[in-house]
Parts: sequence; structure tokens; C-alpha cells
Amino acid sequence: MSEEKKIPYKIYLEENEMPVSWYNVRADMKNKPAPLLNPGTLKPLTFEEMRGIFCDELCRQELDDTTAYFEIPEEIRKFYKMYRPSPLVRAYCLEEKLQTPAKIYYKFEGNNTSGSHKLNSAIAQAYYAKQQGLKGVTTETGAGQWGTALSMACAYLGLDCQVYMVKCSYEQKPFRREVMRTYGANVTPSPSDTTEVGRRILEEFPGTTGSLGCAISEAVEAATAREGYRYVLGSVLTQVLLHQSVIGLEAKAAMDKYGIKPDMIIGCAGGGSNLGGLISPFMGEKLRGEADYRFIAVEPASCPSLTRGKYVYDFCDTGKVCPLAKMYTLGSGFMPAPNHAGGLRYHGMSSVLSQLYADGYMEAVSVEQTSVFKAAEEFARVEGILPAPESSHAIKVAIDEALKCKETGEEKTILFGLTGTGYFDMIAYERYNNGEMTDYIPTDEDLAKGLAGIPKFPGNEI
Repeated sequence: MSEEKKIPYKIYLEENEMPVSWYNVRADMKNKPAPLLNPGTLKPLTFEEMRGIFCDELCRQELDDTTAYFEIPEEIRKFYKMYRPSPLVRAYCLEEKLQTPAKIYYKFEGNNTSGSHKLNSAIAQAYYAKQQGLKGVTTETGAGQWGTALSMACAYLGLDCQVYMVKCSYEQKPFRREVMRTYGANVTPSPSDTTEVGRRILEEFPGTTGSLGCAISEAVEAATAREGYRYVLGSVLTQVLLHQSVIGLEAKAAMDKYGIKPDMIIGCAGGGSNLGGLISPFMGEKLRGEADYRFIAVEPASCPSLTRGKYVYDFCDTGKVCPLAKMYTLGSGFMPAPNHAGGLRYHGMSSVLSQLYADGYMEAVSVEQTSVFKAAEEFARVEGILPAPESSHAIKVAIDEALKCKETGEEKTILFGLTGTGYFDMIAYERYNNGEMTDYIPTDEDLAKGLAGIPKFPGNEI
């Protein structure tokens, strides 16, 4: 173990308990995540190949799996101080309502204008683009939280921002779209006819309401076609999990201060940014043998990459223009059902979280969306925060675990991530309240269609 790893993480906090460094959990993983592959050569993606898509410094962070801590630049720390440290709250009213002996805590990331945790990485990625002298960035967004966060960060730093928004969200969430435009972003529904890959997807899937995989393809093409632009991503990549580690570092600092040790840590899981950020310092302790925790990833039953996907190399996007990542995947051609009301629409899972799950360090469960919205409303009525649908997946399982404690009499401590607010998700809440929301669980035949598109090469058999 290096000298750096022996240093207590507390020294990486300012006096106000806000981190001055991001924590890279890969440094403590015995089995490192598999590298990204060039789809043409099937060899690990090099820095030179990667820098045509991403900012140079972000490429370095993406490729570095040995450095435990990365210093957060002062300008980013100054920006963080507008809304960090974020609150760690004990859900006393929810505990009372459930009549559970469990102690429930949540880390609330919705206390900023963008409304979610996504701003933690958006400002970092925009900062590195600005430092490199770029004109602007392109990206995708699903529920709209990432696009909102990136447009806010770009406005702050004076960068152009081009957002490809999953079409169903573009239509269902006009107010989220208008917040992005208010911050100066150009927002295009995806798939669109503005890119070659978008036109190809529309031809192959006529009438599709889109997916994150589609929007990623368009955003990457748009970035590579414009001089002075790079692509940035709101989840999945290891650089994003690195930036989001501020969530877990703050949560751990607060809990340590009051002598609280969570028995289980629960987070929603789409691409992995929130969950990876929340669990990272706790997972580091588990990997080093210093403490033990139970980690639970919660995903939607309509897009169940961890619980029903395959752990193989797959394209990160539907248009198959991005590198191959080894991850739990449903296939890059998988399209979530149109009635899927929240984000978490990605066909795969972070390579870091996929490796941890494969190695048995983490559990995963999938939940139906009507039960998710039931939990969301129960939480809102007693805790006073209207949660995002994505966050409500974690709320649902936190309530389930608290009720198990009620049955057994165990006084367990639960920590979950409340990733953001749901005030731009009122159409989904309206559908739930009107009894119009339904559950969709893909059949094995549905999943087989997406899995059939997984690239076939030696060692990548399903």
C-alpha cells in the first residue's frame, strides 16, 4: 500500500468539511475495471485516441486507476461553495411514520439551481474544457438533470453548450428544457435529423422516443464534427464517478463527526454516477479491509442492466460510434419502454460498479415504477421534499429495508442518496395520481433483441 493510501481521508477536507480532493476508488480495487477498447482494433483505448472526443485532463483522469486522490482545482472548489457541503439529513418523520427501529439518513443533492447531483461533475468537465481553450461542449441528457447542470456550468464559464435530449423527456418535460435554454444551451430532441447517426437510428427505429444511447451517439458526432468542441458525459465514465465522490466524502465526514456508521448504503442506479459517488469512500474502506458495509444498487425494472444484463464488452451508444466498455449491459440497441417515467434509461452500467458487482462487493435490485412513485409520495408527505423519480428508487428500497427492521426489531442505520428534486417531473406525478401509470417489465424475448447486438469477438461471448 502506497504512502498516499495510508493518509487518513480526513486531511482531504477543508475546515467546512468540503473535500479539497476527489477520491478514486479504483486505486483500492484489486480487480481493476476493464479498459475501454477501440472498436476497430479491440485494443485498449489510448490517450491519443481518447483526446479526440474528451478534454485532455479528463482523459488522464479516465485512464488513471492508481492515483487515490486528485486535487480539486480552486476555481471548482469556489463554485462548489455555492451549494456544498450538501445536507446530510436524518429522516425522523419517515422513521416515525414507518414505526421502525431503523435510523434513516439521506444525503440531499437537490439544493442547487440545477436540482441534482449532476452539477458536481458538470462544473468540473466544463472547467477543464475552458482551461483547454475550447469553444464549447456537446452532451446528451435523459431526464434533463445532466443537461440542466451542464448548461448552468457552461453559462458560468462562458462556454457554448449543445444538448441532445432524449425525445420522450424533451416532450414530457418542457420546463426542464426551458431551464437549459435559459442558461443559453441549444437543446435538440434525440434522435434527430441533424446528425448522420440520428437519421440512421430514425430509419432503423421509426417513431422511437429515444434513449440515452441514441443521444450519446448524436452528441459524440456533433463534437467530433466541430472544431474546438469536445463531448462530455454525465454518468458511466470513471471520471464522472471521481467527481461525484464529493457526495460520499462529505457524507462520511458528517457521519464520522457524530460517530454514526451506516449498516447499508443505498442508491439509484442508471449509469452509476450518483451511486458510485455516494459509496466510494465507504467502498474504499471495505476494499482495504477496514470496515464492512452493505451496498445496494436500485434500478428500474424496465431497464434492468445489473439484474438482467450480461457482463461483457458492449458499445456505449446506440449508434456504435463510441468505444467498447466492459459492463453489465442490455445491449446498445435496447430501448426502454415509452412509459418509463424517469431517467435511469441507460442500457449499461459504469465499468467500476460493474466490476464491484461482479466481485460480490455490491447487491442490486430492480423495482417497478408504480411502487417507486408510491414511495416518493409517502416520502414527500412526511419529509417535505418532492423527490426526483430517479432518487425515489433508492427511497423505495430504503423504506423496504426499514420495514424489515420493524419485523426483526434490528436497529440498523440506513444511508441513501436523494439525488435531486422532482419539481420538473410533474407530468409523471400527474400520471401516477390519475392512475394512468403502468408497470412494464421487459420479457426475455424483449431483452434478447438488445443482447443480440452485443459485439462478438474472442473472449466476449454472452
